[in-house]
Amino acid sequence: MAGSCFCCVALKPRYKRLVDNIFPTDPQDGLVKSNMEKLLFYALSTPEKLDRIGEYLAQRVNRDIHRHRRIGFVFLAMDALDQLLVACHAQAINLFVESYLKMVQKLLEYDNVDLQILATSSFVKFTNIEEDTPSYHRRYDFFVSRFSAMCHCDEVSESDRLKIRTAGLRGIQGVVRKTVSDELQVNIWESVHMDKIVPSLLYNMHDPRMTDEDDNATESFYISSDSLEPESPRNEDDPALVAATTFRDLVCRASFGSIKSVLKPVLVHLDLHKLWVPNDFAIKCFKIIMYSIQAKYSYLVLQMLMSHLDTHQKSEPMIKANIIDVLFQTVLIAAGGSVGPSVLEVFDTLLRHLRVSVDSKYEEAEKTEMERKFQEVIINTIGEFANNLPDYQKIDTMMFVLGKLPQKTNHEDYGTPPIDIQLQNMLLKTLLKVATKYQTVVMMNAFPPEFLIPLLKMSQVEEPALRLIVQDILHTLIDRHGNTQKLKNVCMLKDLSELTIETTPRQDIMFMKKNGNHFYHHLYENIEMNSNHVENFEALYCTMALILVELGSSDLLVDLCRLALDIQHMVCTNNHLPITHKCAIHGLLAAYLNLLCHLMSIPAFSEHVNQVLESRSQEASFLLPEFAFNRKNKPSSYPIDFTLRENWLFSQKAIAESLQNNGHDTAGLDVPFSLRPLGIGDTSDMTHSTSDIHSVNLDFDSTNGSPTVPKKVDDVTFDALKKMLNEEETVNKDEEEKKRLQIFASFRDAPFEEIMARSEAKSNQFHNKLNEILDLVSNPPESPSSTTNLSSPDAAVAVFSMQIPDLYVY
Repeated sequence: MAGSCFCCVALKPRYKRLVDNIFPTDPQDGLVKSNMEKLLFYALSTPEKLDRIGEYLAQRVNRDIHRHRRIGFVFLAMDALDQLLVACHAQAINLFVESYLKMVQKLLEYDNVDLQILATSSFVKFTNIEEDTPSYHRRYDFFVSRFSAMCHCDEVSESDRLKIRTAGLRGIQGVVRKTVSDELQVNIWESVHMDKIVPSLLYNMHDPRMTDEDDNATESFYISSDSLEPESPRNEDDPALVAATTFRDLVCRASFGSIKSVLKPVLVHLDLHKLWVPNDFAIKCFKIIMYSIQAKYSYLVLQMLMSHLDTHQKSEPMIKANIIDVLFQTVLIAAGGSVGPSVLEVFDTLLRHLRVSVDSKYEEAEKTEMERKFQEVIINTIGEFANNLPDYQKIDTMMFVLGKLPQKTNHEDYGTPPIDIQLQNMLLKTLLKVATKYQTVVMMNAFPPEFLIPLLKMSQVEEPALRLIVQDILHTLIDRHGNTQKLKNVCMLKDLSELTIETTPRQDIMFMKKNGNHFYHHLYENIEMNSNHVENFEALYCTMALILVELGSSDLLVDLCRLALDIQHMVCTNNHLPITHKCAIHGLLAAYLNLLCHLMSIPAFSEHVNQVLESRSQEASFLLPEFAFNRKNKPSSYPIDFTLRENWLFSQKAIAESLQNNGHDTAGLDVPFSLRPLGIGDTSDMTHSTSDIHSVNLDFDSTNGSPTVPKKVDDVTFDALKKMLNEEETVNKDEEEKKRLQIFASFRDAPFEEIMARSEAKSNQFHNKLNEILDLVSNPPESPSSTTNLSSPDAAVAVFSMQIPDLYVY
């Protein structure tokens, strides 16, 4: 019977007849337009027939696929399906879509390039249709898998390969567009889908042909979708650019909960395909991510990258260095907005890896060199990143780095482990790199106490190389006019026109009056160290000269002279210093006071300095910087008998008279600076000038008047204070909790009469105490002194006998 109905057209259902009539005899003629309009009208009039129309069309497509000569009718059937999808928006469209998706799936499974492209094109049109009632049970797992497989097509023919890959990418884009708009649809952000979609996009984005093209144009396309014209054929046909567009669209649609699902496959793909070395492609990928992601989620990218860097802790240094480079490029984009606490989080991660790298020891010289380059990459990355931060965050960054330095307490052994020395070296280099990016305007901002005190404390470590880096940091922060290079060499400056000198601002003078003692103490103790090299003395001279040029003023002249005289006294009385050090210190002081007399222009002071220099040039040239800092000197070049004459030394009396005649208070000039036990860790208020005689603390334990090193006091470290406070807080909390439980138990279990009686007793006790106090105030007890003055007219009047104006009574 069914066969008879099939042969007899009149017995076919109407929807089948309408479907059959849209197909012409020759597929080249296209769909019969009039009959197609009838089919559309019928479908719109009777939407309940849509599912049957779809099933019948699916049967025809399935039949025509197996008849290889009727492939043209497959294209016509898909065209009819597309028109029906666009025209119909009834609730029954869901049943029709099920038949439609089965047809698309059948075409995608068929091993024919044209049919796969046809199915993909039709599916993309379907994804652009907004359904009134989305189907929550519909699944797209097959399409995700199939389109992802098409993205990895390796057909022999290049044209077919490009077509299939492009079709697969557009299919993935359609799936994403169809599913992300409705949260009740299938969750495309699940890892089972993202692990297929993201690698497929990255595989096509990493096109080796693109490296031979204009890199600037390519990168601009990655960053902005408007870089290429819409009608550009390259934008339509190139899988790499289509994949970039799709990837950007995917990241743009990601929410807070789904962005990690996109980033994780990216990192895994870069690991598996070893794309970190070189890292050009990795940088481009994360630029797409950072420019496409919502700004408020950008910190998640930084967190993912830093966590991934931690997983590569034991990887090759080059891999870690390139990951840090990608992190740096990512942070630069994020720094355009505000990344907030992520700044210090990035620095913390980088510094942690720097420490791990310093602790790593390799026997192979090649790996050791790679680790060294990795350490340099970290330092440069921190510095370049700090360059993009505001000034206040640069200071915070320097304080953060300084806080990571291993600190030695007084209770530790004198020696410092080599690993700690190397780590301190790397961290100080990092600090110096950040300091070079900071432009000092006001010294108070550049040297907050929380930064200045630990930095100067680091200048007193045993290692000369570390002290040299600290001096370089001070030079960078103090110098505001580019005078450092001109003051690097210790020499007698004759012409100050080479230096850039401006009037010291009042706020900087106040800063030096408050914090100058820290600088002077730091310079004094550094010059006294036996482990100094020539470079250390040159750096110390540069620091002293920069203080003169940048911060020197008539208000600080006495302190500056006092520092030089104290150092001279120290070198004359210290028998442990080698002769090379003594000559270097005397030459340093000669150059320092020569610069000071040129800056201050006090005739008597300048005359005395010039007399001493003239005497040295004629009788003791080894005390001048030209000899003392000559690196060609031999041991035989130095005098055997190092006896100093009075006319070779700067006279404290002559300097005091010249300053006093010029109107300066020289009361504190004769007090050796070394006798002031204000160590670097002293945080007391030092607003007074060092020239104030009343501010001097003398050490009476000394048996002679020679200068001695200040006594070391036990450092009260932050950890010790924190531990003490935590212990007290724990004890107090236990006592408070115990008391609270007792009160709670008393009010919960005691009867109401007992509670009321206890309250009345406390109230009565309070009133009794109050009455006692008032009685004592109104009738104070007699004392011998009071009894002798009872008759005095100036005897004290009782408080309650005083007449108080009504205005003050309430």
